[in-house]
Amino acid sequence: MSAETIAGIPTDRLTAFARREAETYAKARPKSAKALAKGAGHFLGGVPTHWMADWPMPHLPLVAKAQGARIEDIDGIKLDDFCLGDTGSMFGHSPAPVAKAIRQQARRGLTYMLPTEAALEAGRLLTDRFGPFRWQIATTATDANRFALRVARAITGKPKVLVFNGCYHGTVDDTFVSLENGETVTSPGLLGQVNDLTQTAVCAEFNDLASVEAALAKGDVAAILTEPVMTNSCMVLPEAGFHDGLRQLSKKYGALLIIDETHTISSGLGGYTRVHSLRPDIFVVGKCVAGGMPTAVWGLTEDTAKRYEEADARREPGRTGMGTTLSANPMQFACLVATLSQVMTPANYAHMEKLAERLSHGLARMIDKHKAPWHVVRVGARVEFICAPGPLKNGTEAGHAHQPQVEAAIHTGLINRGTLIAPFHNMMLISPATKKAQVDRLIASFDAILTDLFQAA
Repeated sequence: MSAETIAGIPTDRLTAFARREAETYAKARPKSAKALAKGAGHFLGGVPTHWMADWPMPHLPLVAKAQGARIEDIDGIKLDDFCLGDTGSMFGHSPAPVAKAIRQQARRGLTYMLPTEAALEAGRLLTDRFGPFRWQIATTATDANRFALRVARAITGKPKVLVFNGCYHGTVDDTFVSLENGETVTSPGLLGQVNDLTQTAVCAEFNDLASVEAALAKGDVAAILTEPVMTNSCMVLPEAGFHDGLRQLSKKYGALLIIDETHTISSGLGGYTRVHSLRPDIFVVGKCVAGGMPTAVWGLTEDTAKRYEEADARREPGRTGMGTTLSANPMQFACLVATLSQVMTPANYAHMEKLAERLSHGLARMIDKHKAPWHVVRVGARVEFICAPGPLKNGTEAGHAHQPQVEAAIHTGLINRGTLIAPFHNMMLISPATKKAQVDRLIASFDAILTDLFQAA
């Protein structure tokens, strides 16, 4: 046996396992391989959007259809889907009320840059679900965050946003900063980056209120932009008192607090903000808020809305730099109404949380059984296994805990055993359509994989 290990796994065993699983995957999908060889060359890098190349399999499957919590490719292989579009389909693929709303609205027009009665109902439902905010509609959470930051800067007259090391807020330029020896730097790896992002952003560590206060004390921060839980790498939970501390510090130093719930809407009805009684000035949520139709929303508290209106009244004539032509289209409103009223319900969240708890406990049992130096984290319907000891405290620790070689092998192994999880990390979501049998199959497959990886030589 090799003396070297990765995440507790002998490297030679990991390499052999990964090779076997890749061969098994490729052998099972000749139709997808043939179709990709024929048609993928029309796309830059062979994929419609570049991040699709980050999936760990030898080649992508081509999806034929998806329904509920199941997905099927053109080779006829069916998978239990726990990725669910990386939260975009958290409520399942094509929830019946949303599919019905799409059919009905399609007969009435797709976009016309004017509101509908459904728009008014969507506003009421957004307030009912998430709290008393003054709403605006965007197409992606990236756009919603970008617009929220523009509002924060207009209100405060300050240039910078404070974000947390390792954060995820879509592709908002200002958020691509990180910490290097305690100093904010433009994150490495950005393509075509020409501006010095440290002029408009400052980075702190999650769960470190002292670092937050040190940054705010300089007086140039317009807003704190944060997820309630760090989610896009290895999940990091907030420590007791952290969010209360952020709220107090933001008020003390005159910065707005923006909560981005795009991934943590899994936390429960109303998202982490409502479940845990957070008090942001601006609230953002996207991805699954309209049942899978590309939609995001951002809302201002009444006081923040008044301050925005005052700033808007003072500006010179011209474009605000906010909004896109296809945002707030009637299809979005039809899907928002259907999702908020019939899909995003207490009963569905109860089902999701019950099965997520079953999944997290089952995965943790397997980790203990095989004595893996790993841990499991859950936030509502979102579960992750992390291939390192825990709990993790901040983005730096989360970055060190990430084990791409191990994760890629496990992800392919799970696909070969009938389960799809998120490609970028070890995230699994429970939808209202997910069944107990699917959860148990995932736990059993995880056990089988760990048996292969950790068995005695």
